[in-house]
Amino acid sequence: MTASPSAPAIVWFRQDLRLADNPALHAALKSGRPILPVYILDNITPGEWKMGAASHWWLHHSLEALAKSLKAIGLPLILKRGESGSVMNTLVKESGAGAVYWNRCYEPYATVRDATIKENLRADDIAAESYNASLLVEPWEVENAQGNHFKVFTPFWRRAVEQLLEREMKTFPYPTKANAPATLPTSDVLDEWKLLPTQPNWAEGFAHWTPGEKGAEQALLAFTDSAIRYYRVERDFPAQESTSRLSPHLHFGEISPRLIWKHVYHQLDAERIKPADAQKFLSEVGWREFSYSLLYHFPALPQKPFQEKFAAFPWEKNDKALLAWQRGMTGYPIVDAGMRELWQTGWMHNRVRMIVASFLTKHLLLPWQEGAKWFWDTLLDADLANNSASWQWVAGSGADAAPYFRIFNPILQGEKFDEKGEYIRRFVPELKNMPKEYIHAPWKAPEWILKQAKVVIGKDYPAPIVNHEMARDRALEAYKNIK
Repeated sequence: MTASPSAPAIVWFRQDLRLADNPALHAALKSGRPILPVYILDNITPGEWKMGAASHWWLHHSLEALAKSLKAIGLPLILKRGESGSVMNTLVKESGAGAVYWNRCYEPYATVRDATIKENLRADDIAAESYNASLLVEPWEVENAQGNHFKVFTPFWRRAVEQLLEREMKTFPYPTKANAPATLPTSDVLDEWKLLPTQPNWAEGFAHWTPGEKGAEQALLAFTDSAIRYYRVERDFPAQESTSRLSPHLHFGEISPRLIWKHVYHQLDAERIKPADAQKFLSEVGWREFSYSLLYHFPALPQKPFQEKFAAFPWEKNDKALLAWQRGMTGYPIVDAGMRELWQTGWMHNRVRMIVASFLTKHLLLPWQEGAKWFWDTLLDADLANNSASWQWVAGSGADAAPYFRIFNPILQGEKFDEKGEYIRRFVPELKNMPKEYIHAPWKAPEWILKQAKVVIGKDYPAPIVNHEMARDRALEAYKNIK
């Protein structure tokens, strides 16, 4: 039996925690039904990558912001925890809902789960519709001349941009008013989910972030008003505030990539930014699109090497070395600064992400999956597609991967991208008195320099846990054997 047109419409929020340019919310408003916004914390569904600790912190504050925004237009936010299909079935029955709208997720477990939920709802004569809210192009839309998905980024993005410029970039406005159902189901209390750390409160360094839709908008405006003008040149220098820091906002869907695209092109048309800077920044958004395409077409991307030959790579197991890397105690200052920035702030500069990933996989010969798991737990912008594709790219096993012989020298990388050691001094304060000539390799400093800087190698700061030249030769040999 088809539900009454006056039956409520559930809007199932997931990785789309915003009101502006939200296709599912727009469709629900257009239906004329009373609207019931819902968020389900699903830590039960088999195969799901359960949200990491840092992501829990962001989610708590993002849900607070979303609830506030919904309340301002007359809607509640119903919170539920449990297996998504079961919770949704109960909510539909309790509310008498006639329709359920949501925006698509593309993780392998999510696509299977959502297809099942949609099928079950429709079998019960409940309207169920899903939309694209988080990508510029759907993973199945960008194909090469042979009708296959791309395995190399540059031609993928070139074709995607062609398609985007051929079509109208449609976005949906921020709603101003909506009607809620007269009777509401009970809601969990957000604080009772205990998403925030207490003792110890390791998230104190996250305070400079502003989760939520307004925070995302502020970050975009701040970036496009200034830093984007220097982005192409300065984006590789971690001591500079030259990146957008939009990645957590994008992952949680507090801003849509369509709004970012339109805003950047608006700035470009107004000649406030240069085409080269705009294109370089948008290509980073493009890498996210490419990562989702890879994950969609190769669902095993988070676990298995994209290039099959890497299944035979002789990875080592060394818990002591892994722990030193995680704690930022490798003895290589640029690596340690990055790992400590990650732990303290929930984020890491992109250039440094490549350096620390190269160090783990090529200097220590530890599996990229170990690094991906650590990033998943500690990054505020932890994103399954981006995380998996980027780690495989650095390790050499992924699509469009860095050549196997590209092994970053952490000393030279530090000297090139943090010449004065400002970034290192910020996150490795025990080296704050080291002169720039020795801050990237403090173990090479004369004894009198170390004494003057109040540094004892092996006590105040660790000696390198591996010799660079030896590690490089070992990695090259390992890579050569699987060619």
